[in-house]
Amino acid sequence: MFGFATRLFGLRQNLGMRYSPFYFLAALGNGGMAVAFFIWLNFLIPHPKTPIVTFDVIAAFMSGASAVSQAFTIIAMAMIIFFAVNHLRLMIWNAREYGQYKKTSAYLSLRETNGSIALMGIPLTLGMTVNVIFVLGAVFVPGLWNIVEYLFPISLTALFAVGVLALRIFLSTFGRALATGHFDCTRNNNLTQLQSVMAFTMIAVGLAAPAAMSTVRATIAVSILGAMFFLAAAALMGVVLLVLGFRGMLEHGLAVEAGPSLWMLIPILTLAGIAIVRITHGLHSGFEAHTEPYSMFLLTGGIVGLQLLVGLIGYSVMNQVGYLRTYLWGKANSPGSFALICPAVALFVFGMFFIHMGLVQTGLIAKYSLPYFLAIAPFAVVQMIGIVSMVRLEDKLLRPVHPDAAHEEEHAHEEAIVSTDIATA
Repeated sequence: MFGFATRLFGLRQNLGMRYSPFYFLAALGNGGMAVAFFIWLNFLIPHPKTPIVTFDVIAAFMSGASAVSQAFTIIAMAMIIFFAVNHLRLMIWNAREYGQYKKTSAYLSLRETNGSIALMGIPLTLGMTVNVIFVLGAVFVPGLWNIVEYLFPISLTALFAVGVLALRIFLSTFGRALATGHFDCTRNNNLTQLQSVMAFTMIAVGLAAPAAMSTVRATIAVSILGAMFFLAAAALMGVVLLVLGFRGMLEHGLAVEAGPSLWMLIPILTLAGIAIVRITHGLHSGFEAHTEPYSMFLLTGGIVGLQLLVGLIGYSVMNQVGYLRTYLWGKANSPGSFALICPAVALFVFGMFFIHMGLVQTGLIAKYSLPYFLAIAPFAVVQMIGIVSMVRLEDKLLRPVHPDAAHEEEHAHEEAIVSTDIATA
């Protein structure tokens, strides 16, 4: 029986040829939102003795906090659990559906087109999984920080493994294009190829985490070197793919179904910016390479400014082609629409870095003052827009449809899937 619980909490099953690797972006968005609520706790709760907020810090804060502060803390922790669980649930769902998809002719066809870059969503989301697990441990495991130096090698190993997977997929797809010349530039009229760059920066920011938190010089060194490798890969390929993508769009116009790719630079900039912040901190604590406070003002302010510019350009173009009206609020379905969530999360997260490292630490505004909360407000609104969009897209693309409507939707999807997958390539 198709009941209320199935419609509200269930997921579609056995998509087969109707599956797309872009569905991994649904898990990515949920993981990013869990990290975003951790950012609230990390920046608003004082933790002078540890680099990040931990369970023990939160427990001590709650014992003396006001009722309002306690309520907001509990809500943030509940949201971390909710989105983290949904992230892991969608990772399991994607793994099962992807396993079935690999047995279809659609997968073989995908591997031969520009659309094979969608497979980079796998290491991209796995990198987010490592971050989510670290956040869950920090916030909910008592005393974890006492053994954190033993955990850093584990997290580094996991991220290097994800990095190897990312390189294998990227070299297989991009290497094929270089060797055979089969990269279709006429259909590259979007920035979806930047998903590979986003995967590299996701791995880089994870590898850079121990540099910002460890006190062991060897750990800091390995962390920095690993992060720098993937940042360099992201920078090199970012330049190449940006030029190719903009050239394709200027010649042929935007592939409408790939509209969200115009905003992909926003999360890339956030991940790269945080990685640089972490590397800078590691150089400071491990190698006594000190920096002036204004350097963080310039770095964070410059990145936020560039993100806002990218956001405005992307919105202008998508508004002209009607993407949001059609694929977000309208009836048209495209798994690539889940890419809309990442920019909202990323802009909020780096906005918090800008406020605290660029404005508070330089003394431009006082923490917990009225200007402080006014500065946070627009970024909080962006986060809420991301949550609303996520709920809308999950309802459209992931929730089971009534059996009476399933056949009609499957027929429509089969007609559109070929053009959709090519356009989002």
